Amino acid sequence: MDTKQIEYILKIAEENNITHAARKLNLTQPALNQQLLRLERELGLQLFIREKNNCRPTEAGRIYLENAEKMLQIKQETYRILGDMAAVQKGALSVGFTPGRGSTMFSAVYPEFHRQYPNVVVMPQELSVRSQQALIAEGRMDIGFQTLCEGHKTQDAYVPILEEEVFLVIPSKHPLCQEPVCQCVPQTRQETAPSARPPELSIEALRHEPFVLMYKESTIRQMVDQIFKEAGFHPNVLFETASNATILSMIQNSLCCGLVPAYYLRNPLPGIACFSLPSHPTWEVTASYRRGTYLTKAGRCFIRLAAEFWQQG
Repeated sequence: MDTKQIEYILKIAEENNITHAARKLNLTQPALNQQLLRLERELGLQLFIREKNNCRPTEAGRIYLENAEKMLQIKQETYRILGDMAAVQKGALSVGFTPGRGSTMFSAVYPEFHRQYPNVVVMPQELSVRSQQALIAEGRMDIGFQTLCEGHKTQDAYVPILEEEVFLVIPSKHPLCQEPVCQCVPQTRQETAPSARPPELSIEALRHEPFVLMYKESTIRQMVDQIFKEAGFHPNVLFETASNATILSMIQNSLCCGLVPAYYLRNPLPGIACFSLPSHPTWEVTASYRRGTYLTKAGRCFIRLAAEFWQQG
């Protein structure tokens, strides 16, 4: 199925500029413009309003673009299904993951995946959860590995991998650490013997302490804000970051307290003490893909390998 012309028109709409679109497509501007004019003559309708530095779709153009995207999705879906029927699995798999835990997972999982599917090209992208969700919804990413709460889920399909607890972490020199406390935690509560669980501590005891929190757009921030809201106070926020490693480093240097997922506390870290919150807040580690699309054997394999990696801690 030759869909080149469709891809050309979609790129013009994406860039809102024929020259920019031509550059992205490795075409000359006159060649791309001729493709558009040829299609408009064929349809007897103008698809774009051309302005000096802008190209915006007409009403007919919007209808064409909407259905053009559907045609490309049908092509992709058909090729995925047929690819799984072939004796040798080929093709491409675009995989998204979050910074930190995602890149560690990919480095551990990819060698085994490549051994099983040597002819499948993997295209990894390190992106925030929201960026992954946007690409999945547009059909531009096959699988996204995400950490989120129920309220952050879109209409896409989600494969649960594990439920992860979020812990209160403070400097080990803090006055509240009068007795030895846990420096690390297992990744899931199911793996933890009651005697090995971190002791409970109400966050209200730290209402006057500085906190370093994940940035407001992160999927964990809604949960963190809710924890403080239920405790009845607004935290003294030293600053916000996109890295749990940064939070832990600041705590190790006795500069702040923080709320950190179990994954980042699975190994002992000097200078920190971990506590369970009385409510034991959790969020999910999941794999996501576009609902209603065919998930290939290669895609299912990658999800299985990632799940094994995270579930083994």
